[in-house]
Amino acid sequence: MAESYDLIVLGSGPGGYVAAIRGAQLGLKTAIIERELLGGICLNWGCIPTKALLRSAEIYHYMQHAKDYGLAAEKISADIEAVVKRSRGVAKQLNQGVTHLMKKNKIAVHFGEGKLTGKGKLSVTKDGKTEELTAKNIILATGARARDLPNLPADGKRVWTYRHAMTPPEMPKKLLVIGSGAIGIEFASFYNDMGAEVTVVEMLDRIVPVEDADVSTFLEKALKKQGMNILTSAKIEKIEAGANGVKASIKDKDGKAVNGEYSHVIVAIGIVPNTENIGLKELGVAMDDRGFLKTDPACKTNVDGLYAIGDITAPPWLAHKASHEGVIAVEAIAGKHPHAMDPRNIPGCTYCHPQIASVGLTEAKAKEAGYEVKVGNFPSSATARRSHSARPRAS
Repeated sequence: MAESYDLIVLGSGPGGYVAAIRGAQLGLKTAIIERELLGGICLNWGCIPTKALLRSAEIYHYMQHAKDYGLAAEKISADIEAVVKRSRGVAKQLNQGVTHLMKKNKIAVHFGEGKLTGKGKLSVTKDGKTEELTAKNIILATGARARDLPNLPADGKRVWTYRHAMTPPEMPKKLLVIGSGAIGIEFASFYNDMGAEVTVVEMLDRIVPVEDADVSTFLEKALKKQGMNILTSAKIEKIEAGANGVKASIKDKDGKAVNGEYSHVIVAIGIVPNTENIGLKELGVAMDDRGFLKTDPACKTNVDGLYAIGDITAPPWLAHKASHEGVIAVEAIAGKHPHAMDPRNIPGCTYCHPQIASVGLTEAKAKEAGYEVKVGNFPSSATARRSHSARPRAS
């Protein structure tokens, strides 16, 4: 006989586990399904371990420039294996924290591949064994994965996604980063600080294109000063990986071919929602042209009792947005009438240096929307906590 719950959450990332906890707090008999590690991509392979890597690189950067702060440090070196080990330790600690929260809130955890088998029905398969579950309400929080280049899928050797870049088999000497969103810029910043020669390629006319144009310009100048090579309005014409590296032909903004050889490439060109093989088509769940699920302000899909949150829904694809959607969905299920979320109120940030963050409309978007805009600027050079941005290029 199938085990029955008031609420089942499929996926235990920052949207899923927060939703499960809120469900338990509101008195719902709750279960969560996870195919890999509690905490999902964010805690284990995304936001958290990435920030741990960046912190190590930041300290290494400061140590190299100790003299600029009135300090002395000699014979500075970096051990990429030790840096990665620390990052993995941070992720493990938080994974254990989520495990504790599941037990504390009496949430049933089912490990395995979850699949919708009907309205209010789920199967969970692990090691060839399948169990059936039922629930009055189901929340889908299956997240997303990195998008591959169509002609050069990631192999973990020379061609990396963010997941490979967090546990590199070796330190890259000459790195090509394709895409300048938060993920691309953060890894470019990390490896640049660690001593790699980094080139960033962006097809749009500026880096971090979701930010204000002034922020993009300021950041590009700062990153170039740190030693990065940045190509905007550029396109990868040809790229191929070999046993010893990657060859790429890039068309720059002037239409000229820039040919280069790199030790590794990180592909950061967006995400693909994890919506395949979980029973969505069979139930007729509505999606947009890119495969992201359509939801109403309460995170409900077009199927009764089925909700969706996080990276399988509309952007922005951020952990804190997924967590808040989890709360909204559960409170709607419990009849609490939560306020709908306004995407304009969701802050976003990129942990390079200088760090950048924003909330609301950009100046351009505000003007497009018909607002009368006043702009205020303050030079970062006037702040006492400013950091030394340049670093010596290794010979």
